[in-house]
Amino acid sequence: MSSIRPYRPADRADVYDICVRTGASGGDARGLYSVDDLIPDVFAGPYLEYQPDLAFVVDTGERVAGYVLAAADSVAFADWYDAHWLPGFRERYPLEKAPTPKEREAIGFGLDQHEAIVPEVDRFPAHLHIDVLPELQGQGFGRRLIRELLAALRQRGVPGVFLRMSPANTGAMAFYRRLGFEELPSSRPDAPALAIATDAEV
Repeated sequence: MSSIRPYRPADRADVYDICVRTGASGGDARGLYSVDDLIPDVFAGPYLEYQPDLAFVVDTGERVAGYVLAAADSVAFADWYDAHWLPGFRERYPLEKAPTPKEREAIGFGLDQHEAIVPEVDRFPAHLHIDVLPELQGQGFGRRLIRELLAALRQRGVPGVFLRMSPANTGAMAFYRRLGFEELPSSRPDAPALAIATDAEV
């Protein structure tokens, strides 16, 4: 039976696999870029290295099939990213060698973490990424992952958490709204920003 538990270092390969298999607005991004690790190296890897104690996974008993990752302090995370993750990322993915505009755009997401921080960061200092494989979607695991993360953030005194998403991922938008996430005033049509207080009932 599948269960929620804290992330372990041995889960890293599964987390990367989930990230790329849900990395095209919720669809499978395998083969879309010259290296499948590109999307996970932006949206998963740095979080697992920076704050693994804010990562929770869905364990099926055979593998990990879903996760939520977060940084409790988005500004501190972006500073760490620039100093510790970005140099290696630039070396692995030189922007000038990107073979397609789509890959250039994906690399661009990994070049400036500060740009993604919302103006409302004082109210919502944390941010998150969540992905669940299609075979487990609709079974309540996404909601349970969010509950687990909100409880962990509350324990740290973090008042709120935000996320940015692709506007093309309409299923994810519906999921967040069901949980009580609200679109922030600073939200942009090309990169909607939603947020929720950590004491919210989800």
